[in-house]
Amino acid sequence: MFTFPKRTSLVVAAGTVVAAVGLPLAFGAASAGAQQVAGQTKTPPGDNGDVKIHNSTTPVTDERNEPHVCVFYLDAFNFDPAQSVSWQIESWPPTGNRSVVDAGTITLGSSGNGATTDQTLPNGHYKLFWTFAGEKGSAKHKVFWVSCSAAPPTSPPPATASPTPTTTSPSTSSSSPSPSPSPSPSPTTSTAPPPATAPTPVQTSLPVTG
Repeated sequence: MFTFPKRTSLVVAAGTVVAAVGLPLAFGAASAGAQQVAGQTKTPPGDNGDVKIHNSTTPVTDERNEPHVCVFYLDAFNFDPAQSVSWQIESWPPTGNRSVVDAGTITLGSSGNGATTDQTLPNGHYKLFWTFAGEKGSAKHKVFWVSCSAAPPTSPPPATASPTPTTTSPSTSSSSPSPSPSPSPSPTTSTAPPPATAPTPVQTSLPVTG
């Protein structure tokens, strides 16, 4: 008569222990799953962006890199919001000696994108170094060439655009003398021949006769 209630109590106690043990296991599994999901959705900070070299005429939304430019700018994509960046450009072999030729800073927008103003450099080979807080390892970098064609010669402006006052130089005066009034001819003086001189009478001594 007393065996049945005892077995019932034993069975109930055993079930209670199993349930008690199962609750922490289930809770731990749920926690691990939540951490894994959180880890998958978390965006790693720092090096999750890129920078491109763009010709001055290329839209800022274009994510291509253009390693051959003339007038150019630096275009950044997918960095952290409001990321502060320092950049510098060095002249690079074979045409340069690794000296710094251009540098600046930029604060990116709320989307992690941003662009510098237009830059100009002499023709040659260059390397960009892009540094920021939170970067992993070395700075981001890009190598590129600046190649601008020679500017066409400027034609002189037409004479009507900027008239120059005409001046007469002494040499011009001597080469083109103004006509001088003809001198009045001097009156011709007729030289009258000297008056004829009467011949001196020759006195002839006559012999005296007596």
